Amino acid sequence: MPQDLEDKLAGLEALLFVHGEPMSFKKIGEALEVKVGEVKELLRELASSLEAKNRGLTLLQDGDKVQFVTKSKFNSVLANFVKNELSEDLTPASLETLAIIAYFGPISRNRIEYQRGVNCSIILRSLMLRGLIERFTDPEHPQSYLYRPTFEFWKHLGLTKPEDMPEHARFREVLTQFETQT
Repeated sequence: MPQDLEDKLAGLEALLFVHGEPMSFKKIGEALEVKVGEVKELLRELASSLEAKNRGLTLLQDGDKVQFVTKSKFNSVLANFVKNELSEDLTPASLETLAIIAYFGPISRNRIEYQRGVNCSIILRSLMLRGLIERFTDPEHPQSYLYRPTFEFWKHLGLTKPEDMPEHARFREVLTQFETQT
């Protein structure tokens, strides 16, 4: 595990970036193998660094949770980007992610990313903004979320339930076999 301050800060930055959602101090401490007090110090240092270097990100803290967010001065840039993005067709990566959610949902972001092999946070956000998927708290893991298709998604496809999708049972069986082998 990183020992010097710069390595710990870099590890914290990477962790918050990859997680993409609010993360508790305790969970950060466990991942970085440091105490919660040191996590707070690292967060202060990272926040200071982000401000001093005039970067596009900042830290949003709510109680004992923290998350990377964009700075408000870039709202117009991001609004234009999102507007343009939502007016375009879905990318192959978005379609792949949507298919995984439709066939295997409700499903966690970690499982989606494991199956795809890449970070999916931006794609998930785009699919939610388009109203194709929704996120809800995982009843078994209250710190995590699950994703599933929305009513509008099913309505648009003209389906009433996931089982009506082509070869649904076969894909579920393949997933079950895959998960038992890993």
